Amino acid sequence: MSPRPIYLDNHATTPLDESVLAAMLPYFTEHFGNPASNSHVYGWEAESAVKQARQILADAINATPEEIVFTSGATEANNLAVKGIAEAYFQKGRHLITVQTEHNAVLDPCQYLESLGFEVTYLPVQKDGLIDLTELEKAFRPDTILVSVMAANNEIGVLQPIAEIGAMCRDRQILFHTDAAQAIGKVPLDVEAMKIDLMSLTAHKIYGPKGIGALYVRRRNPRVKLAPQQHGGGHERGMRSGTLYVPQIAGFAKAVELAIAEMPSETERLTALRQRLWENLTPLGVIFLNGHPTKRLPGNLNISVEGVDGSALSLGLQPIVAVSSGSACTSAKTAPSHVLTALGRSPELAYASIRFGIGRFNTADDIDKVVNHAIATIRSLRKQASLVG
Repeated sequence: MSPRPIYLDNHATTPLDESVLAAMLPYFTEHFGNPASNSHVYGWEAESAVKQARQILADAINATPEEIVFTSGATEANNLAVKGIAEAYFQKGRHLITVQTEHNAVLDPCQYLESLGFEVTYLPVQKDGLIDLTELEKAFRPDTILVSVMAANNEIGVLQPIAEIGAMCRDRQILFHTDAAQAIGKVPLDVEAMKIDLMSLTAHKIYGPKGIGALYVRRRNPRVKLAPQQHGGGHERGMRSGTLYVPQIAGFAKAVELAIAEMPSETERLTALRQRLWENLTPLGVIFLNGHPTKRLPGNLNISVEGVDGSALSLGLQPIVAVSSGSACTSAKTAPSHVLTALGRSPELAYASIRFGIGRFNTADDIDKVVNHAIATIRSLRKQASLVG
């Protein structure tokens, strides 16, 4: 049996950390109760686990436990934030602002709202993937009710100026939502300092389980009203009905706890590995870095390779390394990445792009093996293309 490829697709998902699995297992077996069952010990045990998890997540972002609403993941959290605000505040205004490079879990709800008569401004990005704050300034309107800008881009890893955006929104009494699915546990997040009103989170990007996420909903001044998108029992203070999945919640909390504790050392280690990868690939020539060189996630490197066919590049890398050409959530689509085209990349370059997601379990030896194989693959493909040409 051939060895499995080196996994460098940690923005798509991450392997479950053994410590996270250990934290989850008791709630599949002896502590299996429903946290809403408040008349016996089984329910109390489950409720205690949920309460502890809520506190851990709140501490990680400087929130209060009552501001954490558990969901099935960041996609549901984004839908709850965007559509929930639109429904709750439509009498005040029907204009929203977001960014062209957002995840589809924000773009699709915005397009849905447009079909209902809302208006959405999609801000462009500069060549480095960052928004121009003067463009945001110009986009504000008297009827703007929500601004949604992701903290860290899932494809190019760019870190937007969240604190500055939050301050601009707060000054105008406009609600601010950020999709922090890729940011939690990787970069510092503080909902008070950054003036964030709603923030979407997920577990499976930080070595936690799939199928669990959360939405931070501000309850302190200014208090956020939110129209629920799922009804049936009034769970999560009426904002998200449904029986809470306690094993997943316990795993989410453990994953966040580990990520926060390891953040300083992991930031340094992953940044060094990313630079090692980039610096060893640059001798190939005519490769382009997608996104800001420093204002990006420590483990993210996204490049476009000139002179090769995108499909052939992906196929050639597969035996040695597992990577993506874009978001895993849009990989079934035939159009080039909307993120890369927003940066100004041609369709050809967008197709011939690689997203390297370096993670907790990757080593310098992994990076060196990937570099050697990538260089050989790209040189071979360029040689073939020149012969055909």
